[in-house]
Amino acid sequence: MRKRYAVMTGLALSPLLLVGYLWLTMLSPLTYDRPEHLPPIVQGEHQVFVYGTLRYPLVRWWVYGRTGSPEPARLQGFRRTGLDLEPAEDEVVEGLLLTVDHHELARLDRYERLGIRYERVAQRLTNGQIAWVYLRL
Repeated sequence: MRKRYAVMTGLALSPLLLVGYLWLTMLSPLTYDRPEHLPPIVQGEHQVFVYGTLRYPLVRWWVYGRTGSPEPARLQGFRRTGLDLEPAEDEVVEGLLLTVDHHELARLDRYERLGIRYERVAQRLTNGQIAWVYLRL
């Protein structure tokens, strides 16, 4: 009986723990301070190429508050290795192109831990557009 109670309690608390974890990692002021050496984000629209977890609508909604209307996009000269990219001259990475405003870009920077875990660099996509790409430091 006690084992059953423990399992039921664990199942009931799981959603709360998940929400708490997501808040802590994506919204809390406790887990990320933008490094001071990073330049300020320019106001206006930004194009961002995503190739990992941000391809999923639910993740985008959690990170910056909407799923957006992403377009399929390709980045030449890189290979995907887990959640990172590495240079690979003859390869192409499939992903999505997001259009975000400067507030949403700040939320993406926070999610990617810009300046700590990733850097954001401008890259030319196969369609000729320039987009921000997060590369592992």
